Amino acid sequence: MDYHYFKDIINRFLAGYVGREQRPTFFDINQTFPALNNITCDVAIIKKEFEHVLKTVPQLPRYHDIDPGETAISDTTEKNWNVFMLYLLGYQLPEARTLCPTLCHLLEGVPHLIQAFFSILEPRKSIPRHEGPYLGYLRYHLGIHIPKHSPPQIIVNEQPYTWREGEAVLFDDSWPHEVINESDDYRAVLIIDVLRPLPLLPSLLNQFVTNVIARYTYGRKTINRVLKYGGEMKPLPL
Repeated sequence: MDYHYFKDIINRFLAGYVGREQRPTFFDINQTFPALNNITCDVAIIKKEFEHVLKTVPQLPRYHDIDPGETAISDTTEKNWNVFMLYLLGYQLPEARTLCPTLCHLLEGVPHLIQAFFSILEPRKSIPRHEGPYLGYLRYHLGIHIPKHSPPQIIVNEQPYTWREGEAVLFDDSWPHEVINESDDYRAVLIIDVLRPLPLLPSLLNQFVTNVIARYTYGRKTINRVLKYGGEMKPLPL
């Protein structure tokens, strides 16, 4: 069963609730998803835990190693886009809890969490224009290590945003977006996906698509690939 088929159907349904082509691009975190502020407030600790990951984990997978569907945007140059998975669709990597105990504890307090991972771009690694496949989530970025000279930009729906260390942004990943990176230093952000706030009926449907269909199709396949790099994935109660 391919959950992408169901997502296409649900996207058409959700579009009427999110504003279709007039839907927002960026969101005020305080108004839209204030629980994420608890993550932002502890960025100093999260940064230390991220640095511990870099020192401890001998090999981080590239994004397309764990999700081949992202090959077109991840494997475009000799430079790498590496990831360290923390949580995915009800599963948590025990190694993540060992290396990032504070962050994992904070993630438990984020309602309607879909996934969380560190995203690392090598110097001058850009990401071509693409769009997220599903309207049912919003994406949070927290700057963990941002180059001081020529900091990279993400351009979402033709609107540029320059990452800043310790600063967070929330946006609609379903809009076309790309990353322009001309820096000679690496860029690291914490990415968190959460269910988009919706009225009751579409919200219940969105939870079913994500927590049931996506978890047991896309989630399982991705988890099996993560196993190659990070050990056993532990299922968590939803």
